[in-house]
Amino acid sequence: MDSTLPAVAEELLKEIKKAFQETSHGTDAFFFRLKFIFGPSAVPALDLVDQRSVTRVMSPSGRTAYQVLGSSGKLYTCYSSCHFCTCPAFGFTVLQKSESLLCKHILAVYLSQAMGACQELSVSEEQLTSILLAEEEDEG
Repeated sequence: MDSTLPAVAEELLKEIKKAFQETSHGTDAFFFRLKFIFGPSAVPALDLVDQRSVTRVMSPSGRTAYQVLGSSGKLYTCYSSCHFCTCPAFGFTVLQKSESLLCKHILAVYLSQAMGACQELSVSEEQLTSILLAEEEDEG
């Protein structure tokens, strides 16, 4: 996890990771705390994790990005290192209105990391560059 999240969110994600490492499942208490801290993003993010919609894309140089298949069927690129997602909800509710800590896609990335439920995909440097540039072209 990164220090871009408030300490309480960081601590909760660490506790979830520890619980999943020890028992391979969470508790209702984690669910209620997730909803309290992350609000309406919590349940859809858990759904994305359950559907195994999060893929960690890695290049030989160690660069990584995450791709999340959203509930609409669109693929979004997320960067946990700088706490950013390419979805419209991130731009609007997180950046413009500051109504949320993060979107469901970024939360799904953090949760899939904590729960050990992240898909892994190794790609070449060129393929990773194409993935990143494809996002810019979609926005432009």
